[in-house]
Amino acid sequence: MKLVRYEHHGFPLLGVISHDQVQDLPLGLDALTVLNMPLAERNLLEAQAGRRHRAPLGSVRLLPPIEPRAMRDFVAFERHIAGMKQGEGAAGVPDAWYEAPVFLFMNPWSVVGAEDDVPAPPDSSVLDFELEIAAIVGRTAHNVGEADAADYIAGYCIMNDWSARDLQSREMSVGLGPSKGKDFATTIGPWITTADELEDRTVDGRLALEMSVSINGVEVGRDSSANMSWTFSQLLAHASRAATVGAGDILASGTCSGGSLGEIWARSGKRTPPPLVPGDVVTMQIEGLGRISNRLVEPQPAPERVRPLERSNT
Repeated sequence: MKLVRYEHHGFPLLGVISHDQVQDLPLGLDALTVLNMPLAERNLLEAQAGRRHRAPLGSVRLLPPIEPRAMRDFVAFERHIAGMKQGEGAAGVPDAWYEAPVFLFMNPWSVVGAEDDVPAPPDSSVLDFELEIAAIVGRTAHNVGEADAADYIAGYCIMNDWSARDLQSREMSVGLGPSKGKDFATTIGPWITTADELEDRTVDGRLALEMSVSINGVEVGRDSSANMSWTFSQLLAHASRAATVGAGDILASGTCSGGSLGEIWARSGKRTPPPLVPGDVVTMQIEGLGRISNRLVEPQPAPERVRPLERSNT
């Protein structure tokens, strides 16, 4: 099933994608309820979809397919972190990366849909994208072991973790962050492909899906999700150890190799392609998960920045 949230006459609806059509599901259902149905019941629901409303996929506004309460973004591709560290002049991937899958929390209030315009953040001139897969946790997980973790993952979608690299670098020099360098927008979509649809695309616990990203129609990066070093089961097992991961939460893979300008710049030593600017369109495609395409637009009006402090003598 490809489960989609979309807007019709100003109202959010839940539906499924079939033959490039959006077909509605009964009112009152939410994405988590459908994702947690037994497979036979879900298949019956899908077969009965579209009784009240059908529309071409291109005629509706796609909403974020889930409204997560928490989002954890990992760094699961070794080649990506190796490339980024190369740009920092580091000797290699930190030993700590091999010990456990590290993550940061993201802002769920900044999630945007698959084709929404994305306002650039103010005060940044080094804007970037990050091509990732997002796993949707179907039910609350606490102290889930790696062997059982796959049963908690309900489906997957594409994620673009937009990044203001100049803000991010400055913030992280303090020993925290990133914060404002990340929290202005995150695209998820276009729909949730349920885990059962991808069972034949799984090798050694990893999805084997082609991933690509383009700027203004020109491809700039490509990888396969089979190159994830940490699996989604391992991500969930680690995140839920002595902690709770909620139903509907997102676990993101982190950037694939070649899936960001930052890595491309780090490997080449040049800012080519250049940073994103308003008017640029970033399009991401992942086999089996669909396509998202967002235009970067001018920043929205914002108040003055907080005044900096004077350095003290301490």
